[in-house]
Amino acid sequence: IRTLAQLEHAFDLSADEREATGRHTGSLPVGITPYYASLMVRDDPRDPLRRTHIPVGQEYLRTPGESDDPLGEDGHAAVPGLVHRYPDRVLFLATGFCSTYCRYCTRSRMVGEPGGEYSFSYSQWDKALAYIEAHPEIRDVLVSGGDPLTIADDKLDYLLGRLKAIDHVEFVRMGSKVPVVLPQRITRNLIRTLKKHSPLWLSIHFTHPSELSPEVTEACSRLADAGIPLGSQTVLLKGVNDSVDTLKSLFHGLLMRRVRPYYLYQCDPISGSAHFRTPVEKGLEIIRGLRGHTTGYAVPTFVVDAPGGGGKIPLLPDYVAGRDGDDLLLTNYEGRVYRYPDPDGTLGAALAQGRAA
Repeated sequence: IRTLAQLEHAFDLSADEREATGRHTGSLPVGITPYYASLMVRDDPRDPLRRTHIPVGQEYLRTPGESDDPLGEDGHAAVPGLVHRYPDRVLFLATGFCSTYCRYCTRSRMVGEPGGEYSFSYSQWDKALAYIEAHPEIRDVLVSGGDPLTIADDKLDYLLGRLKAIDHVEFVRMGSKVPVVLPQRITRNLIRTLKKHSPLWLSIHFTHPSELSPEVTEACSRLADAGIPLGSQTVLLKGVNDSVDTLKSLFHGLLMRRVRPYYLYQCDPISGSAHFRTPVEKGLEIIRGLRGHTTGYAVPTFVVDAPGGGGKIPLLPDYVAGRDGDDLLLTNYEGRVYRYPDPDGTLGAALAQGRAA
């Protein structure tokens, strides 16, 4: 579903959705698979999945601190399509195409434009592969985009085979939303292709419990049965999934499908994303509402991807209550304070001194 006419056929659009879609140009086009559209509510613009994929007027408002490239990826590009920010790992942008386009996409500046810089080409891949081969400190490659699982099986086989042939590359990961928005893509042939390149890890972008359909369950089962470890990455979105109950339901459902909740992201300050972004303390509130109240496997790490290329910074609720002599004072999930013998430590001393002052 790419055009206003197709949206009108599938949904009862609000005036805001209709006007925002009609004025769109450039990258981050409208794009929704018919399958994923079938999970959305036809007549309610407030439906969580619908809000993440149909444009609204607020998308065109730019607020202070927002940027087209908030993570500074272009500035860390070693060659086109390869971001080398961390010492031992790189981000390999294999394509600029996605099967659906999330309106809060951190790469909205470059996805979805045919013929754009990040479209598939062997020549661009070869430059990125040559860079990796020339830098033995690179042991970890994250293949992303766009969405790499939209690439044809034979081309994906070629890319993964080239990466596996580099002696110092120990770890290859892929990031994708395809198992969620186009689970029919997880074919037997694709599974055979991915299994050839084990060990291979897959991070899947889940947003809301409404995505946990029988088709998604089957897609995750095929991937897990092939020995591919699965993790989820979820963006915290205002009015979509910003409650403990919603995310607990999602994370429990993921564990039942053998997907480990890995990251909960604070929404990046991409241009036009203010209507999606929560205060940072909302993420801490959610982690506090999960930790101790459900299994630890269901609690992801809450991170802020630092603007300007600072990388992922994990944030946790503060469970250190202070210090009393040789004892460290810790607050548990119920808010009760417990003592831990820590005679050689200094953690919590500053809090104790501050209270004394």
